[in-house]
Amino acid sequence: MGRQRRLQNLSLKNFIEKIKTLVIVHLNSNNVTGDVPYEISSDKQPNLFELDLSNNKFKGSFPKAVLGATNLTYLDLRFNQFTGPVDPQVFTLDLDFLFLNNNGFSGTIPESLGRTAALFLTLANNKFIGGIPKSIGNARETLLEVLFLNNQLSGCLPYEIGLLKLATVFDASKNKLTGPIPQSFGCLKNMELLNLSENLLYGEVPETLCKLNNLKKLTLSYNYFTQVGPECRKLIAENVLDVSMSCIIDADNQRKPDECEAFFLKRYICPDMKTLLHHAPCDIHKLSSKQNSVGRAQRAGARARSATYADINKPHL
Repeated sequence: MGRQRRLQNLSLKNFIEKIKTLVIVHLNSNNVTGDVPYEISSDKQPNLFELDLSNNKFKGSFPKAVLGATNLTYLDLRFNQFTGPVDPQVFTLDLDFLFLNNNGFSGTIPESLGRTAALFLTLANNKFIGGIPKSIGNARETLLEVLFLNNQLSGCLPYEIGLLKLATVFDASKNKLTGPIPQSFGCLKNMELLNLSENLLYGEVPETLCKLNNLKKLTLSYNYFTQVGPECRKLIAENVLDVSMSCIIDADNQRKPDECEAFFLKRYICPDMKTLLHHAPCDIHKLSSKQNSVGRAQRAGARARSATYADINKPHL
């Protein structure tokens, strides 16, 4: 086939109705408008397992039609103009990839997040508020990469994030999260890229976190941390850990003292502070599905490599 041509003002319903059997639908970077039709449901398209509608002109509330496409393994709705809450049911689909980033989704992240089967999940660059659901710990047997960056999330980091022992990428930067980093983060044995920068976090950077063997980059800049131990200082020297623009007295490139003082006069105290600071027994939850999750990622092919970070950029033909 020659170079793919962009479709102007395409109606997805008209397109779907003309094709009896769909397996993969990639309509990214066109001017597709209108509603996502219910004709994509598994009752009418039982072989449809990939749906990419990214970088188009869809508007309005979450497209409930995708909830009927129960055989999907890949769903990409990024870079549209969807608004309002995300339907909780989307996290119950048996997906490997779920990309909802760069829309106008708002409201809280549903508790059903913990039911997701997704390996790669990004909710970045939306308008979500409230906390990260504690139920995220229930996705410990599936989640490999998850991006919450650039929303309006608040509250304290849940202890349950530390249960994501398969995760290699976790990014909740550019939010309003506060409190200490839970000691349970020291259980993220496969973590490679962890970014919590540009939040309202404070306290000591856990030494257990800085001891993680697979850590390649730990970005904690633009927070209000006050202490780092010897293991963390090693990572600073190796340019693995960035704690710039915090409140660490003997570290370089920190906030001004009066800025730190003003923050601590009104800092938020997490209601479960004792739990967050408790050293986590990392062997409680067995990783019975580790090989299964890694195998699913391998079968996904090249797309699985840094999938979430790649998909916060605009798709192109």
